[in-house]
Amino acid sequence: MTFLTIMLQDSLTISHYQHLTDAMVDYWHRGYGFNELRLYIDGYLAGLRSAQALEPWQIYRLEEEAVRFLRDRSNFEPVSPQPEPNFY
Repeated sequence: MTFLTIMLQDSLTISHYQHLTDAMVDYWHRGYGFNELRLYIDGYLAGLRSAQALEPWQIYRLEEEAVRFLRDRSNFEPVSPQPEPNFY
């Protein structure tokens, strides 16, 4: 079973993943670099550990996915809308 399958079964972990990745993209567009984003991930996960908001194995898997998201530079490229051919 892959992590994504496990992650999709837990709504709280999904919520944290979405918040974390949305924030990373937002911070990237504000001019933060990859090192700062990695520090943000570390701080976010430290907060989850401290609050015991998730099980340790869920935090570990969330970290894996967040780092995978961070390493994929296509997640941080601006998206331009594609015109529909023959729209009019």
